[in-house]
Amino acid sequence: MDTWIVTGGAGFVGANLVRALRGEDRVRVVTLDLLTYAGDRERLAALAGDRDHVFVEGDVADAGLVGRLLEEHRPTAVLHLAAETHVDRSIDGPEAFVRVNTEGTLRLLMAVCGWWRALPAVERAGFRFLHAGTDEVFGALGPTGRFTEASPYAPRSPYAASKAGADHLVRAWHATFGLPTLLTNGSNIYGPWQLPEKLIPLLLLKALAGEPMPLYGDGGQVRDWMHVDDHVAALIRVVERGAPGTSYLLGGGGERTNLQLAHALCASLDTLRPAGAPHARLIRHVPDRPGHDRRYAVDAARLADELGWKPRRSFDEGLRSCVAWMLEHRGWLEAIARRDGVGRRLGLDVAPRAGGRA
Repeated sequence: MDTWIVTGGAGFVGANLVRALRGEDRVRVVTLDLLTYAGDRERLAALAGDRDHVFVEGDVADAGLVGRLLEEHRPTAVLHLAAETHVDRSIDGPEAFVRVNTEGTLRLLMAVCGWWRALPAVERAGFRFLHAGTDEVFGALGPTGRFTEASPYAPRSPYAASKAGADHLVRAWHATFGLPTLLTNGSNIYGPWQLPEKLIPLLLLKALAGEPMPLYGDGGQVRDWMHVDDHVAALIRVVERGAPGTSYLLGGGGERTNLQLAHALCASLDTLRPAGAPHARLIRHVPDRPGHDRRYAVDAARLADELGWKPRRSFDEGLRSCVAWMLEHRGWLEAIARRDGVGRRLGLDVAPRAGGRA
């Protein structure tokens, strides 16, 4: 059985990916995660006792650790998902985002590339390095059009800039050193086990507590929403069939304004938990995020045309199942919401704090 290393595998997307890989007994998995505030071993509790899953607590920037894992497990793929992802946190403390997202990717690329170049030719040919990026690196769109793989980079937040830097490094390591890299830029993701500093679980917890559900500005910001199960399936397809040196946009075809999203969430909540209905009465508009991008949308035609993959979940179906899961796991959401900064508004500082956030 092949082995894949997944960085950030105790995070939201990473844990869903690891569970999917092991649930299908597709590959042996080594999870590498630093367990910052955003990581949680409980997301991987279902794999307790699975001899084909190895969890390692550690930093992708630790070249010695990464080198030992590569030598010991000889993976056929490294999937790099470890990242700081919350835009508001990046506004308060951008240094942490550059350190983790950009410098961390650099250190990982250096360690992986050095190990890969020493492999026998057959193993070198079969190896893949995937970096999971975001559509935010392309900046903001007007009311029409979609990003493509050829769209110019124009990041507008410290988070997006740090991820853009990582993307450029991945491309450079393919062009300069021949490392067989794959790059994905995904739209907004939602689903089980998402950290409640993100919009959907945040709004749900506020609604359940009977508290105001905050929406930035007029709520007219448009995002393309993709269920995490679809995102994970797309990542696997890219690793298995993608051409080295190629980038792929991942989208769910679920464009909604934040206000439309909030009303859809409230409608599902009214059905599944009628107490407190109508929950939409709790929606409140709050001061907007600095530099808030108005619209993102992606054209995922390359993924469909070249790799034969499209999302399986509609937005409405996915949101209903997500709300049901969150109601069943309210205790976990409330517990993790008490972690540093998760339950309060961030990103309003006039100037970034020196030293950033750890």
